Amino acid sequence: MKGVVDSCDEGEVLQKPLAKENTKPVEIKLHTQQRAVKRAIFNYSVATKLYLMEQQKKQVEKLQKMIEEEEVRLLRKEMIPRAQLMPLFDRPFFPQRSTRPLTVPRQPSLRIMSGKCSSCFSGCDSYSFQHSEAH
Repeated sequence: MKGVVDSCDEGEVLQKPLAKENTKPVEIKLHTQQRAVKRAIFNYSVATKLYLMEQQKKQVEKLQKMIEEEEVRLLRKEMIPRAQLMPLFDRPFFPQRSTRPLTVPRQPSLRIMSGKCSSCFSGCDSYSFQHSEAH
């Protein structure tokens, strides 16, 4: 094993290298820890927002209920039955005769035409009505 000897003389004794110092673990801050903190803050803000929305909704419903109760109270106040007023007998009502001329009655022309369809029949009626109106 002479070939293993380092560059030292045979008279010198090889010294063992000093023992390495124990390594100290480095504090590693993982991204998951940062995300966990941010997520907790986000969850808190969402919960706060939902709570505030629920409180606002309850307040709106309470206000709406109060308005409806007030409307019902006013309607009940209006619905109190009251007697009708007495008519005024010192000024009786006299209906006036209309100035429009009276309508002159006409006899409808109800001629039954045989051998024609109903659509032709309705067209003939309008013709006969217009024809009798002109005379």
